[in-house]
Amino acid sequence: MSLPPRVVAAVLALWCAGPLNQTLWRSLGLLTDFNDPWGLLRLGCGVLIASATYLWLMLWSWSYVRLVVWSLSLLVGALAQYYMLHYGVVMDDSMVRNVLATNPSEGLALLTPTLAWQLLLYAGLPMLWLWCGVRMPAAPWRSNWWRSALAVLAALAVLVGSVMVQYRELAPLMRSHKALRYMVNPLASVVSTLTVALDPAINKKRAFVSLTAGASLGPTYAAIGAAAAKPPLLIMVVGETARADRFSLNGYARPTNPELQQRGVISWRQVHSCGTNTLASVPCMFSSLGKQGYESRDADYSNLLDVLQASGLAVQWLENQSGCKDVCNRVPSAEVSSIATAEARSTWCAADGECLDQLVLGTLDGRMAALSEAERNKGVVLVVHQMGSHGPAYYKRSSTATKRFMPECTTHVTSNCAQNALDNVYDNSIAETDLFLAQLIDWLKTQQAHYATSMLYVSDHGESLGEKGLYLHGMPYAIAPDVQKHVPWVLWPGTLQARTGMDEGCARASTDKPYTHDNYYHTVLGMLDVHSPTYKPALDMLAPCRRGG
Repeated sequence: MSLPPRVVAAVLALWCAGPLNQTLWRSLGLLTDFNDPWGLLRLGCGVLIASATYLWLMLWSWSYVRLVVWSLSLLVGALAQYYMLHYGVVMDDSMVRNVLATNPSEGLALLTPTLAWQLLLYAGLPMLWLWCGVRMPAAPWRSNWWRSALAVLAALAVLVGSVMVQYRELAPLMRSHKALRYMVNPLASVVSTLTVALDPAINKKRAFVSLTAGASLGPTYAAIGAAAAKPPLLIMVVGETARADRFSLNGYARPTNPELQQRGVISWRQVHSCGTNTLASVPCMFSSLGKQGYESRDADYSNLLDVLQASGLAVQWLENQSGCKDVCNRVPSAEVSSIATAEARSTWCAADGECLDQLVLGTLDGRMAALSEAERNKGVVLVVHQMGSHGPAYYKRSSTATKRFMPECTTHVTSNCAQNALDNVYDNSIAETDLFLAQLIDWLKTQQAHYATSMLYVSDHGESLGEKGLYLHGMPYAIAPDVQKHVPWVLWPGTLQARTGMDEGCARASTDKPYTHDNYYHTVLGMLDVHSPTYKPALDMLAPCRRGG
């Protein structure tokens, strides 16, 4: 079959507007405020999407690039549709950044047979037709130019006309349901990807501003060496994908935290995250700027770990996930799997290289021994970035000992699982975190002859488990459901809090107050009695409960 490129582009645009936009059409059908009994508004939306997609395809209709760019557009559209349909995500620029930050093992977990056949159907078929079923012979430049120009102008006129005719209905719909704009496929993915790719070229690299000046150890360090003033040893656990409402510490009916409940921890029930994915949340929670300041910053700043290290404390980052997202750039760090023994790796790691968090436990003595005596005598902060409940392969996130809720969902395609099986497998991953945190506390107790110890756990973000058809996390914050933002915050006071005169009863009385990741930076500084000009007592959760607070 011989067709000019402008006709081939029109066929592909119709394919994109129809089969590649199933998520959008399904979502529209589920809206209670979308009144379209005759389907005219849907038809108008389809015309609008087809014309916009046609303009994008015609931009790349030149002989040497069209087959590649058009094929990539189809492939991106098919990939985006699969993940939108099966996990409820949307392809905004934050999701694209999250995808680019995903490590190989996480990426492999998302590759499934269902994905393969859907790629073959929705991208493979049109690509087969594009490469083998149609010829686009070269035409005289002048005649081809004016015909293509007319086609582009016609598409532009249809696009503008569609917007004008439907604006009254579409404008309030898009304002009320912002997620719809990210479902327009493949254009939403293309625009988000280009936004991320071009950002370094459009926006100059941010300057780095150090905030470590003035960092110092407080008066509780003056008497270190005396029985009442042992150096601090704090373990800060950066949790992964944990929902506050799945912690029995917070009132969940299932016993997901039996170990922590026996260890006298304090659990704050109304904490919300800075973002809905690791890349957004982790740097934000370690920042002194707070969510609003961090997201609007025009420079990069040193973070909590920099300040702690500058004060004189020994800081170590232990990684069992997909990286520290630049938080640990200026402090010593190590991949747990690379410093663990071969025996420990054989026990706690799978063939794909992913390891349960219990692998961390066997490395702690070695990390402490590697520090100089002077560093240990000043005080130590160990930061553990755990694997936690990272999805969609939740069944890999718990050991046999914590698989108490059965049957489990044992597939990566969580939308294919029965709801009870999905709840079971996720709750088992929370039970695994419970066991891991309890084991950290038990290890800290063995160090109390020499250190004032404590453990702080806060998750980076939550997770959707099928509510409203959504799975995983990463929705734009403004429209994300609460379960992706409501996170657990757990403190084991240990003996560290006595150094600053914290009243434990006062702290327990505050567990229903609302807090956010904005409180994290300042609370940690207060716990460790580290002074800094960046410290804000009003954001320190425990400040009112300390001596003189």
